[in-house]
Amino acid sequence: MKIRDIAHSRTGDKGNISNISLIAFDIKDYERLKTEVTAEKVKAWFGDIVDGDVVRYELPELGAMNFVMYKALGGGVTRSLALDMHGKGLSSALLDMPISG
Repeated sequence: MKIRDIAHSRTGDKGNISNISLIAFDIKDYERLKTEVTAEKVKAWFGDIVDGDVVRYELPELGAMNFVMYKALGGGVTRSLALDMHGKGLSSALLDMPISG
């Protein structure tokens, strides 16, 4: 199973910081997300992309969580030579992360 099977996401970026929100389709799946998708696992999933810390903020009333990833955009959109260093694409990558079914 992948995260995308039980959640959707929204992403934003500012400078060299990206944030990804995960929102459970069904509030009943929030606890599974909370257990399976830790800050440590997100940092490991993105490997060399995220050079800084990853901090998770929980919003249980919404069935959501937000991950703030520091040093995640190659210095920032205007400083990177990469074709697309916006954080927008990172949400799709996170939704591909496998979790136990």
